[in-house]
Amino acid sequence: MDTTSGTRIFLSSTLPPEDGHEGNETTNLFQQPGWQVALWAIAYSFIVVVSVIGNVTVIWIILAHRRMRTVTNYFIVNLAFSDVSMAAFNTVFNFVYALHNDWYFGLGYCRFQNFYPITAMFSSIYSMTAIAIDRYMAIIHPLKPRLSSTSTNIAIAVIWVVAFSLAFPQCFYSTMETTPLRTVCHVDWPGDTGGKHQLSYHIALIVLIYLLPLLVMMVTYSIIGQTLWGSEIPGEASEHYQNQIRAKRKVVKMMIAVVVTFALCWLPFHLYFILGSFNEHIYSQKYIQQVYLAIFWLAMSSTMYNPLIYYCLNQRFRSGFRCAFRWCPFIRVSAEDRMELQHTRTFRITRSFRGDSTTTTTTTQRDCPEGSTTTNLINP
Repeated sequence: MDTTSGTRIFLSSTLPPEDGHEGNETTNLFQQPGWQVALWAIAYSFIVVVSVIGNVTVIWIILAHRRMRTVTNYFIVNLAFSDVSMAAFNTVFNFVYALHNDWYFGLGYCRFQNFYPITAMFSSIYSMTAIAIDRYMAIIHPLKPRLSSTSTNIAIAVIWVVAFSLAFPQCFYSTMETTPLRTVCHVDWPGDTGGKHQLSYHIALIVLIYLLPLLVMMVTYSIIGQTLWGSEIPGEASEHYQNQIRAKRKVVKMMIAVVVTFALCWLPFHLYFILGSFNEHIYSQKYIQQVYLAIFWLAMSSTMYNPLIYYCLNQRFRSGFRCAFRWCPFIRVSAEDRMELQHTRTFRITRSFRGDSTTTTTTTQRDCPEGSTTTNLINP
């Protein structure tokens, strides 16, 4: 979405004519006291710190441990990258702009700020959609071929190409307007009488990067849930089969939590722009700056929740976080944590025809934190 246009609309106000003066003096009617600015700065800084640390750690856990390099986790890497880049490159700059209604960062970054949030949002939600479809194929159609590593990389590349294409108009039509009092950054649609082009574009965005993928995920996870929880595990089923079903349920629970969190965080933001498009008078209300800051904070906070969800609902990610922060004095990495992340290579069996002995070599790579071990078993 055009996050800068909303602040441009409601943070500028034209004073009515007084004592014969012309009504062309623009002023900022939304000046906040210092303590309020400090509280908002702390709140937004908290998002950036938690999001950057959490998502960078998630990316490290997956890429540094072979056992974690699955199709689902590659999409989680893409999701984490989208979130951390959104937090690092969008949150603070738009917060400063919302506070001062003065764009300090130049035309280049104005274009980037109107372009990249849409790109990152598209990448995030369609990574979740790809995970939902992958889970659907794995659980509902287990005999059909799964995505390979190459196919997964191609799918991620396609997501980003489509995201760039969708957001390009925001970048192309971004501009700055300079007045004696301030500089504003906004999207200037050509021939946009009454804001119809902007409204149509925003509605299309809401459908493509919010409603449509959420609908797809709702359908796929409903079918998956009915399959996994609709019937009890047979009592005579093997322990391995039961463990597989439980593991699939845990992954699905985790991803449903991620999707629901994303949907709830971004819903007020989309509603805000829809209501503002039909009734611009709300932008001149005294309270609207606080409303926008709260809504924008909630939307940006979606970038920091996923690592917390992974830690709470997935044992391997929990072990990975402990390994990542094992330098902290109160963090202890157990043997179970190391086992969760270790990667066991295939066995190499050598049989001697001159004797009656067999040598079996198992090489296990322990990524956290002891390196690799090799075990030789001699069977008489």
